[in-house]
Amino acid sequence: MTRGFGSDNCSGALPEVLKALQEAAHGHQPSYGEDAYTREATREFERLFGPDIALFFVYNGTGANVLSLSALTRSYHAVICAETAHVHVDECGAIEKHAGCKLLTLPTFDGKLNTALVQNHLHGFGDQHHVQPRVISITQCTELGTVYTPAEIKEICDFAHARGMYVHVDGARLANAVAYLGVTPATLIRDAGVDALSFGGTKNGMLFGEAVLFFNPALAADVKYLRKQLMQLHSKGRFIAAQFSAVLKDDRWLRSAAHANAMARLLAREAALIPGVKITQEVQANEVFAILPREVIAPLQQACLFYLWDADVPEARWVCSFDTTEDDVMEFTTLLRSLVD
Repeated sequence: MTRGFGSDNCSGALPEVLKALQEAAHGHQPSYGEDAYTREATREFERLFGPDIALFFVYNGTGANVLSLSALTRSYHAVICAETAHVHVDECGAIEKHAGCKLLTLPTFDGKLNTALVQNHLHGFGDQHHVQPRVISITQCTELGTVYTPAEIKEICDFAHARGMYVHVDGARLANAVAYLGVTPATLIRDAGVDALSFGGTKNGMLFGEAVLFFNPALAADVKYLRKQLMQLHSKGRFIAAQFSAVLKDDRWLRSAAHANAMARLLAREAALIPGVKITQEVQANEVFAILPREVIAPLQQACLFYLWDADVPEARWVCSFDTTEDDVMEFTTLLRSLVD
């Protein structure tokens, strides 16, 4: 198969993104974010989230999360997150190294935190022997493909703010959550009380680039210095900004995410009809988790790229992208059925 289900990082780029990069490559523009393309992309973000935001473009998702959390913490602070969170599992200790703070993790059955779970780590305030809980970091969509509602995020934000804490959202797949819920990004994030957002672009049709947004500009007073130190300041920043303008314009980002979600639902429906296959999580975004007969995994992976989420079960994770087609899904599930039979 030419397109697999390994990750939405495996997909290429939207044609509109390639066109935007080609156009941005001509002529000269001021460097380090002072260009016309950055101003245009900023207007697009303000259209989505409202005015008075502090916006910073970075290269990648780890850079976005490190920059966000570095701005909200000092080295004696702690960040509370799910034990499956990308910042904990898949960023090679980047938060601990660069922000210097401690991650406090919590087990969840669906990847989602709630205030009752968070309460387990809220102790030691004011005690010089203990790290001080400072940030609750949630992932939208979660690593299990589940989605927080605006009410769930608001409850976490109100809970955090009442205790002098902040809330960060790792939104590498935020587009998929917005498409699933059918709400505006402002309703889901800013109006719910989120302090800092890592806004994903790479998983939704861009070649590279993410954005970091602060909804209280006072929190971002030193972020320009942190971004430089973290080596996330792109000298030719217009090449990130131009991509964002291309995907945000006319809500192309939402249409792409909605398509990926639809393909995941189709994949889950077709796979669930196959004996021996069990879908383990409700499919809300573009990820499908499925327990498979162990003997079919190797031949299936030889034909199509995907990864095991839990090899002991064994449970696979399949991820759909903006360019996944119905033919891709049907070819894959037909092969799976043939291997099971």
